[in-house]
Amino acid sequence: MKRNILSLVAAGLVLCSFSSCNNTNAEESNIATAAIEESATPVISNDESIELVSSTEASTNGEVDNNGLVKKINTETFVAEIFDYKANPQAWVYKGTKPAIVDFYADWCGPCKKVAPIMDELAKEFKGEINFYKINTDDEKELSGGVFGIRSIPSILFIPVEGQPAMQPGLMTKEQYVEIINTNLLKK
Repeated sequence: MKRNILSLVAAGLVLCSFSSCNNTNAEESNIATAAIEESATPVISNDESIELVSSTEASTNGEVDNNGLVKKINTETFVAEIFDYKANPQAWVYKGTKPAIVDFYADWCGPCKKVAPIMDELAKEFKGEINFYKINTDDEKELSGGVFGIRSIPSILFIPVEGQPAMQPGLMTKEQYVEIINTNLLKK
């Protein structure tokens, strides 16, 4: 009986490891965590939707269009095009003029490699409507670990034009991403 229970537990752990990777390389940092902690970025489950709150400030950056591609960015580009957490450490102020999705990943992460082609397909399907980005958590430790506190990858950040962003850790199906996009970003 003990052997059966241990086998079930081990199988469960193996299955969990296929849907996300622990990002143990992320550094802890206090930089701009107030903005994220204060808004308590919601996690999307299969049964929940993102609660969107109206933004108090309009977008300040010009129109950015990734032309149907997933754009690999670093912290500098994130600050310039998405959110300047250094200038606005107390509140989320989105710079974009259309919704965005940011895929936090690492090259060594198996589930991240499964998410990448899904994001490529979605970027083409939602060309002109949503900007898609990807950030390597190993290269951008301050942003991924310090600002967003990411400990499990892939983690997908859904950013509406107005309101607070929401983070979804783990691998999901393309259909699940489309549902979140239509319901919470495009409000279809």
